[in-house]
Amino acid sequence: MQPTLVILAAGMASRYGSMKQIQGFGPGGETIMDYSIYDAIRSGFGKVAFIIRREFAENFRTIFDPKLKDKIEVEYVFQDIDAFTEGLPIPADRKKPWGTAHAVLCAMDAVKEPFAVINADDFYGRQAFQDAADFLINDCTETNNAIIGYDLLKTLSEHGTVNRGVCTLDESGNLASITERINISMKDGKIICDDNQEPKELPRKTSVSMNFWCFHPSFFAYTQQVFREFIQKNINDPKAEFFIPIVADRFIKEGGTIEVIPTSSEWFGVTYKEDAPQVEKSLNELVGRGEYPERLWEEKVS
Repeated sequence: MQPTLVILAAGMASRYGSMKQIQGFGPGGETIMDYSIYDAIRSGFGKVAFIIRREFAENFRTIFDPKLKDKIEVEYVFQDIDAFTEGLPIPADRKKPWGTAHAVLCAMDAVKEPFAVINADDFYGRQAFQDAADFLINDCTETNNAIIGYDLLKTLSEHGTVNRGVCTLDESGNLASITERINISMKDGKIICDDNQEPKELPRKTSVSMNFWCFHPSFFAYTQQVFREFIQKNINDPKAEFFIPIVADRFIKEGGTIEVIPTSSEWFGVTYKEDAPQVEKSLNELVGRGEYPERLWEEKVS
């Protein structure tokens, strides 16, 4: 069974200030998502499911339906604010959906096979998709999921601080925990985290989550169970968010395993508008080296 790629694209892009998920960065106007989907297809994925907000649906269909026709099966999933809240009244001051794990949960009816989850606005690299596909096809079970681990040093921005899920590994190299660290930046040659947590300085080889997960389809029911408890406690908190690491942490504590698959793939993304020129430059360099065709969808994916 071919795995599915689930793309989280329902975010409000608050820091970036526009809908960066459908901004063109490649030489042919390709979005970052185009490259992720291209890498997924050539790694053996059979379907892509976009998690979006309903008001974005027309934009997404106009952009992606023509280029992906006959290349990969496409699903559009809406992250509605009242999805899976089981009739609990949503407070008027709640303006945005419930976070990344809630977004994944919204794909429950559309995805029945092992699946990977990625952010819409991150470039992950071909090797990462190949590693993910290999795991999902050969090693993913109800009790064994995975995350692609990136070196923290390679995920910083020159234009401001970043937030990262710092991975702690156990003796077997599996995920022991993820700690969300905020306000991370390079200062005087050191990676410093200004968030009043310890350690303040993080090692350059720290493994971090860039939200590239590999899950068995049974993870949906598990996530629904955890969300049911979360929503009952947090329904009246307008800023409460249900993140994937919340569910992953619980999964590990209850006996599940999440492998950390280290990758040498190049990562880059657009956290700030000032990051955009570097993303364009990086993509052009990859095209120049022959990693991708200049017009991504004009030829057969290979």
